[in-house]
Amino acid sequence: MIKFSCEKALLQSAIAVSSRAVAPKSSIPALEGLLLHAGDTLTISGYNMNTGIRTQVSAAISEGGDIVLNARLFGDIIRRMPDDMVTFTADDRQTVHLSCGDADFDISGLPATDYPDLPEVEDEYSISIRQKTLRSMIEETAFAVSTNESRPIHTGALFEVSEKGLTVVAVDGFRLAVRRESLEQLSGGAFSFVAPGTALNEVKSICGDTEDTASVTLGKRHILFEVGDTELICRRLEGEFLDYKNAIPRTNPVSVIADTKSLIESIDRVSVVISDKLKSPVRCMFDHDKVLLSAKTGNGESKDVCRLTGDGGGLEIGFNNRYLMEALRYAPADTVKIELNTGVSPAIIVPTDDSDSFLYMVLPVRLKNSDQ
Repeated sequence: MIKFSCEKALLQSAIAVSSRAVAPKSSIPALEGLLLHAGDTLTISGYNMNTGIRTQVSAAISEGGDIVLNARLFGDIIRRMPDDMVTFTADDRQTVHLSCGDADFDISGLPATDYPDLPEVEDEYSISIRQKTLRSMIEETAFAVSTNESRPIHTGALFEVSEKGLTVVAVDGFRLAVRRESLEQLSGGAFSFVAPGTALNEVKSICGDTEDTASVTLGKRHILFEVGDTELICRRLEGEFLDYKNAIPRTNPVSVIADTKSLIESIDRVSVVISDKLKSPVRCMFDHDKVLLSAKTGNGESKDVCRLTGDGGGLEIGFNNRYLMEALRYAPADTVKIELNTGVSPAIIVPTDDSDSFLYMVLPVRLKNSDQ
């Protein structure tokens, strides 16, 4: 027997969080479900054999035990319940009775013995970091995580931890994103790992915009993210990550300062003629205190001018509009410094105050004379 009661809103929120790690379709029926464990507290777990999410809920437990319930059905029922106290009872035949206000449901569960154990993470190394800092670091690099499975290591982001702080790096062959922040607490010395991009998107959604801390623990094969009452466990990606420090050219003779929002708006304007069918680079001609932007496709031709500070010396360079726009959009600064070298060298976007809190590199697109 299992018996507990819990506020509908709390239960609904816990189901929503843990369901993010449930396999939508699996050859193991239990993996399409959530594991409920009623012990000292109520714990709800979802697991797809790659990522597991376990979250604790405040509940009044009269009888403890374990059961697996179909995640979609259980979530749909709780979501439609009135805003009141939910009473949960399960018998020895895994029949579950749910009641809330005037609503009653009877559904079948599965035995918890069918559910695979979530991996244990040995506490080798760990860090503490503010939730909102971790969330912004993931958000401001995750867009550059590769989706190309031919290099699995780059479908994740590199986390490097040292006395200097935490550095998160993502690369997909067209652009590179680096974010760096100092850390409140470091135990076990310097370490690094690559976490899957899919798991990091879940970590980002679990982190609140709050000063409360999250902890990241590195085990031999898995990584544990602890955020409030929720734990996310994912596999480490193995392989050789790009030597990003040597991939970034830092001796760039051309340097201009741009208002981030204005430059995004200019790129967006000239991108109107570009579509999935009719692709074209955005041609940028960096002049004295301005950049002339243009694009030309079968749809038409567009031109715009964005004011800058600095002299581009007439350098012409082409970019994929989306890659350049995303690098600027995720750069956490109102103004950025853009470093350039030649028409076929990458553009480097860094803070104007010479700090190393972020760096974005965007590879150029070779311009044909017909693009003019």
